[in-house]
Amino acid sequence: MAAPPQIAVLGAGIFVKSQYIPRLAEIAHLLSLKYIWSRTEESSKVAVEIAKQHFPGVECKWGDQGLNDIIQDAYLLGVAVVLAGQAQVDISLKLLKAGKHVIQEKPAAASTPKIETALASYNSICTKPGQPIWSVAENYRFELAFVESKKLMADIGDMMNVQVIIEGSMNSSNPYFSSSWRRNFEGGFILDMGVHFIAALRMMVGSEVASVSAITSHIDTTLPPPDIISSNFKLENGCSGVFVMVVSASSPKIIWRVVGSKGTLQVERGKKDGKHGYVVALYSADGQCKSTFYPFSGVNEELKAFIHDILQASLKKESGYEAEPRSSFLEGARDVAVLEAMLESGSMGGALVHVKKF
Repeated sequence: MAAPPQIAVLGAGIFVKSQYIPRLAEIAHLLSLKYIWSRTEESSKVAVEIAKQHFPGVECKWGDQGLNDIIQDAYLLGVAVVLAGQAQVDISLKLLKAGKHVIQEKPAAASTPKIETALASYNSICTKPGQPIWSVAENYRFELAFVESKKLMADIGDMMNVQVIIEGSMNSSNPYFSSSWRRNFEGGFILDMGVHFIAALRMMVGSEVASVSAITSHIDTTLPPPDIISSNFKLENGCSGVFVMVVSASSPKIIWRVVGSKGTLQVERGKKDGKHGYVVALYSADGQCKSTFYPFSGVNEELKAFIHDILQASLKKESGYEAEPRSSFLEGARDVAVLEAMLESGSMGGALVHVKKF
């Protein structure tokens, strides 16, 4: 048996403390968490104290010297980059150039021009088999609800219409509300949150979004603009749909609904027996409804997939290894491209915009 791969986590913010450390702890038998890095010594130490309950050997690293130590560590196989959206791509590329496999938090990058530049840099590194894997952490593609929904699409016949309605809860009681980088990010919360909902949409329908026409507005002045987007879209398969996102609503609701010629498939965020997750409901032509609740499992599943990939890649170094496609940087890029097109259309009063292809 190969030794569990050694990994590092860059970042010590809310998501690392509330999600990454607990989810990595659930798969602690598969990996060794060697370092947690932050810009400051203080925040790194706080995160390490939490992680030590599960990974007693984990070490603190901080600042430029700490980052350099991680880059230079020949025994370190993979790194999770969980930083401010503006900083992630440059640091990911530094690590990839040093031969580390990277799983980077979404969004893939702030814009499609930045994605193109990043992909050019990555492709210049990847000139031979066995080069490092660059994953984007998009847990919605790993949620069992969407994995199962994709299979159920065959039961609703020809796709006729798609509706995605997102009424979010990004207000002062949300831990991410005061996150400064999201407020200074192109597209703000719409882009940062929205990539999840687009990822789920693209996965369910199995067709790319070809063009969009959107109206954007700014109503809640405690949020960066825009905070509301209402878009018509057309899929490459010819089907039309609507995507509506309100960043902060008094009664949150998150729903994907696909109407077909033989039935309708709906996925709705909800709660059952104290667990958060999704209800997947299949409505057949005879009025019957079959529904199943799937608790959240995406973060755990995407991390397991990454650990599996980096271990396989290290064992098959010379022959090259095909990593999990759902995590690829390209998939993350395609999510950003859809939202960027919607935001661009909104800034032009609803003009038709074609989605950039990656």
